[in-house]
Amino acid sequence: MDHNDNEFSNLGIAPSILEILRKLNLAQPTPIQRQAILPGIEKKDVVGIAQTGTGKTLAFGIPLVQHALQGAKMALVVVPTRELAIQVCESINSIGMKLGIKTATVIGGEDMYRQVRSLHAHPQIVIGTPGRIIDHLERKNVSFADLSAIVLDEADRMLDMGFAPQIQKIFAAVPGERQTMLFSATMPERIVEITKRYMRLPVRVEIAPSGTTAEKISQELFFVEKNDKTRLLEKVLADYHGSVLVFSRTKFGAKKIARSVRNLGIPATELHSNRTLNQRKNSLEGFKNGTYRVLIATDIAARGIDVRGIELVVNYDLPQSPEDYVHRIGRTGRMGGAGHAISFATPDQRRDVREIEKLVRAAIPLSKLPELPPARIVPHAERTPHAFHSQRSRHPLHSRRSERPRRNDHRKPWGN
Repeated sequence: MDHNDNEFSNLGIAPSILEILRKLNLAQPTPIQRQAILPGIEKKDVVGIAQTGTGKTLAFGIPLVQHALQGAKMALVVVPTRELAIQVCESINSIGMKLGIKTATVIGGEDMYRQVRSLHAHPQIVIGTPGRIIDHLERKNVSFADLSAIVLDEADRMLDMGFAPQIQKIFAAVPGERQTMLFSATMPERIVEITKRYMRLPVRVEIAPSGTTAEKISQELFFVEKNDKTRLLEKVLADYHGSVLVFSRTKFGAKKIARSVRNLGIPATELHSNRTLNQRKNSLEGFKNGTYRVLIATDIAARGIDVRGIELVVNYDLPQSPEDYVHRIGRTGRMGGAGHAISFATPDQRRDVREIEKLVRAAIPLSKLPELPPARIVPHAERTPHAFHSQRSRHPLHSRRSERPRRNDHRKPWGN
């Protein structure tokens, strides 16, 4: 029988898992899956460098499910956000649930008692965010004494969010003899330090150089005055008719943009940390099923947005770091598909643009600013709450909570 290098059957995957993959119409592995699954199944440490939307979850999910079938008692997957934890759990459950593999998701914003019950049910795979994992460890709701594997997914983003101390605590609670897999879109020096400190001769799987953007994502840049961004977004939304993901730097900005888009008669919703977990779930589900054509999100909340068919990503605000640019535009063009990304930059942000271009090793094509629609008059009723909130914000008790995690105030170096 002829062997095909582009099939899952040549990656050491158990027949029962292969059967499920066939039923899910997953015929060929993606490049990251093709290179990471086999060493993962062989229980080697793995460092995977690949953009978002390349199939990383199954690259580690399939080995974890197979190990569980072979008797492994527990594996831990650590992710930066609640949304990503839910996505990862759904992806692993699509394979493992049919085989009797139990998972547990431990994230902030959900009932602690329900999570305790799921942890006491002896799940073979636990998926969680760093802060909530630490909460359960400190309350002795879970023990990692029998843990056989740990996965850090989107590790660069976790460090950007200030989770280094929590990651250190988690590694201190797991056995020294274990498998460690790490996946990241970029490879900054802090990630290299993690691999040196916590991994043993890892197999490096690099689908594209660190910071590389997906091949089929075209990019476009407009220089625009800050006050004209809303009008430019109106023009862009008139030219594109599919699903659009818009990025804002701040929670307040996301709320304001969502309101302006809804004033155009376009169904829009927002995703940021000021919204409850149920609100965020409803926004994401509504965006997936077409209830909302436009989703406005902050960088932190957007982790875990795994929606195929997003036609356009708009960087309404440039990201705070060049690495975030790679993560943002990777939300379109998922799984090798085509997509487009448009960035709005103010004239004083030319240096920020150069930093992004340096990371992605390419110049972002600059487009001439089109004729913009006339400015719209914001109804008085919508201006009043802003004034009210600005008055409240002067009082220290009403200061806005940061997008950052609670434990970021005292960051520690990676050394002992």
